[in-house]
Amino acid sequence: MHPITLEPGSRSFRCNPNYCHTVETESATGAPRPAGATPDAGGAGRTGTQSIERVVGMLRVVASRGRRGMRIADVVSVSGLPMSTCFRMLQRLELEGMVVRDAITRKYHLGPLLHELGLLAQPRFQLADLCAQALQAIADETQDTVYLSERRGVESICTSRVLGDYPIKALTLDVGIRRPMGVGAGGLAILSGLPEAEVAQIVEANDARYARFGTFEPGFVQRAVADTRAQGYAFLDSAATPGTAAVGIAFPPDNPVAAISVAAISSRLGPERRAQVAQVIAQQVRAVCDRMPAAGMAAAPSRRGAR
Repeated sequence: MHPITLEPGSRSFRCNPNYCHTVETESATGAPRPAGATPDAGGAGRTGTQSIERVVGMLRVVASRGRRGMRIADVVSVSGLPMSTCFRMLQRLELEGMVVRDAITRKYHLGPLLHELGLLAQPRFQLADLCAQALQAIADETQDTVYLSERRGVESICTSRVLGDYPIKALTLDVGIRRPMGVGAGGLAILSGLPEAEVAQIVEANDARYARFGTFEPGFVQRAVADTRAQGYAFLDSAATPGTAAVGIAFPPDNPVAAISVAAISSRLGPERRAQVAQVIAQQVRAVCDRMPAAGMAAAPSRRGAR
């Protein structure tokens, strides 16, 4: 029997739980404005910094659907930029090897240059390698899908995924997908371990983006943080992806920069089993934390990009 995968539904892209990042730039006062907004009224062109922000934002948009790629109409919709601007940027990025366009599907994907640069950067960011044994052990014991999420500023990014043997799989994330912190059990676990003032700043920064995820009405994240702190682990059921639930625990406890979570169909994570799964994760998290100092891994770099 072939495994059945339960993935995000066919809702509009702006409601898709895989939605990653609407491109934004910041004005000189620090207030965000859409990427398609014109420069200040003084008539000066975009600064070099703003140009870099726009290019990076475009790459994030292309990456936001993982390995599925994006058609240019979706890029326009998500970025807020005019079609002509998106076309010119994507054409140039393709020439530089930073994106590629599939001749058959006409979808854009991240390109070979980013892969080559990533190979050079990989040794500096070894958490996924450090957690590999723990993720596999959790997948073997629970038979469900296990994710590693790491903090990136006000977002969390999936950096590793291991599949268990249970035939119905909750594939709610691809490796490389970013989501506002608090969307998903891993990001919620990280958020819940931070100081109250920092939680408030992150929730405020992501406020407009939470609305794009199903049940994330105002106040939902704050209540979920309180519940997580009370029970000692994060739990979400049918929050970003209907029909799926997940349990997550962040680490290290005093300065969380990552989290391990287990996702399954909702019926597999009732009250008794979710507590058992949390114990399995906690055991492996402790083993990972014991190895982190020996690996020379500092917590601070995972917070790069915070603002």
